[in-house]
Amino acid sequence: MRHLKAGSKLKRDGGSRKALLRNLVTSVIEHERVVTTVPKAKAVKPLIDKMITLGKRDTLHARRQAASFLETPKSVKKLFDTLGTRFGQREGGYTRIVRLGFRKGDGAEQAMIELVGSELVKRAAERAKRKEEKLKAQREGREEGEGEE
Repeated sequence: MRHLKAGSKLKRDGGSRKALLRNLVTSVIEHERVVTTVPKAKAVKPLIDKMITLGKRDTLHARRQAASFLETPKSVKKLFDTLGTRFGQREGGYTRIVRLGFRKGDGAEQAMIELVGSELVKRAAERAKRKEEKLKAQREGREEGEGEE
């Protein structure tokens, strides 16, 4: 019987599985989206949610807990500075799994795990960049027009 045997093994021993999941959580926090297989995405989703909940707390103890799990100091900083504030009012459901189809090499089903709202952040950044370029072009146009008169 499988009493108290929760979680998937992912065909790895304990140490390899822990390292894989820690690396995936760190990558998702740094890049906000990662393409992986469906079982790995399902296994890493609760861990990401737990890290973001720590990021919302923003205490010294929470920072130390996150730093002991995440691989890089950069990801810890982003978790508490950016993601903790972004998801401060949200009660849960910080991640989304989108199925992408099957991988060509071995036929494994691919999925993208991403933070909810990351597409809005990227769109806003692109919009700001376009607006800045447009303003710069207008300034250059005015300066050239004023110089010719």
